[in-house]
Amino acid sequence: MSSLLKTFVNGAAVPLGEIPDYPLNDFLQGMIDESGRGWRVLSYFSVREQETLLLFAIMGSETKQLIGAMQSRLTGALPSISRYLPQVHLFEREIAENYGVTVEDHPWFKPVRYIRPRSGSADAWGRAADEPILPCVTDFYRVNGEEIHEVAVGPVHAGIIEPGHFRFQCHGEIVFHLEIALGYQHRGIEELVTGGNPAAAMHRMETIAGDTTIGHGQAYCMALEGLGGTAASSRGNSLRAIALELERLANHTGDLGALAGDVGYLPTMSYCGRIRGDFLNMTAVICGSRFGRGIVRPGGTAFDLQPKQIAELQRRLDAAASDLKNAVELLWQSSSVIARCDGPGSVTPEDATELGLVGVAARASGLQRDVRSGFPFGAYQKTPWQPQTDSHGDVYARAMVRWLEAQQSIDFIAAELDRLPAGNCLTPVAQPRPEMLAVALIEGWRGEICHTVITDSTGNLTACKIVDPSFHNWTGLALALRGEQISDFPLCNKSFNLSYCGFDL
Repeated sequence: MSSLLKTFVNGAAVPLGEIPDYPLNDFLQGMIDESGRGWRVLSYFSVREQETLLLFAIMGSETKQLIGAMQSRLTGALPSISRYLPQVHLFEREIAENYGVTVEDHPWFKPVRYIRPRSGSADAWGRAADEPILPCVTDFYRVNGEEIHEVAVGPVHAGIIEPGHFRFQCHGEIVFHLEIALGYQHRGIEELVTGGNPAAAMHRMETIAGDTTIGHGQAYCMALEGLGGTAASSRGNSLRAIALELERLANHTGDLGALAGDVGYLPTMSYCGRIRGDFLNMTAVICGSRFGRGIVRPGGTAFDLQPKQIAELQRRLDAAASDLKNAVELLWQSSSVIARCDGPGSVTPEDATELGLVGVAARASGLQRDVRSGFPFGAYQKTPWQPQTDSHGDVYARAMVRWLEAQQSIDFIAAELDRLPAGNCLTPVAQPRPEMLAVALIEGWRGEICHTVITDSTGNLTACKIVDPSFHNWTGLALALRGEQISDFPLCNKSFNLSYCGFDL
């Protein structure tokens, strides 16, 4: 157990007064030291307290199955530790953007989302709170040379997708550098859910990323349960896990089909498009919403399953599993598909570790990083979970991990339907306790979701920090394109399939 961190289990809450408070330099050195002991940064953020900023570092250790927290106070500039701990580079820039803090010695100090500062004054780049914020009015990294050319893509795209800007520095077809600029639709969700009734924020949490309704909804519910010192019912936990794995199945199936489409293999693309709908319809059998709106609530689930619904889900699951197996086996039997996916977009285990990648992207680079095994929660505490990994870190590896996880999810759902605990699906949840900090981790279909919530002296939320897996992984996509052909970008991009809105909070 670390001597620097206040440690606790996933979903638990601790009194703010018990979180170690260090001088700034000791706090920053502590983050570096703990990373050398096997801990990694789950979240790093600040909260305004009168004339100072409170800094919180939330770290996690899969081997210990523990979360740790420490804090410090900041009154001036923030020394950067990104050169020693690259996984914090976006967190540092985010603190600067939100609160007008200059980050000293940051290797690439620029805005993250191009938003108005929360402090009400100018941000670290001199933009006032009432100044119109124009995305991409910034300096982009450039490679000079007569044979170098620049390719800019977006923010408006041909498909019905959200805005994001990609700027490539190329020599012929080879990409030297890709810079990704996001933040075109900042919605202020973290600010909107603070200061009021915590339960009223549930609907906003379900819209953080529309394809991850259940993942983000469950993370927030677990945090509220921790603040109240209560737990979801056993039956509610099983129903939550079924819904979470159905969300994973729908998205993994859709991604496998989209990857097939990107290499021009239409049979699997067509079949997976339909099968994705089958998994979405199973979620609708539970709660009436294909995307799981309304199913997860503090204390468990708002919807229960009757024997007739369980039998219907089992029938549909068997049929979809058979169809998915046939569709994906077509993919692996095509030598042209394998040749196209084998190699591009590779991220080494060392780079994945340094950047703090999570989810499919991390496991495809050989990292044993899965909340269901590293920080087990709910129904996943009953049996050990084995992460599905691949060591190559390329497009093929990310596709294969999706397929292995899809099979694992199907087996898990079938087992949970057979052994649903008796009792109520929803239990009462106590009001949040004052001056507490709770952290909840969920393995969403993209990867690790982290919600940190803090209450004030009255029990209302005074801070909420949300980390979608995309926040960790966009830099991994940029790195995956180095040395690749620019024509490989659509395929590499889809193999990560990161969220714009999950990033643009």
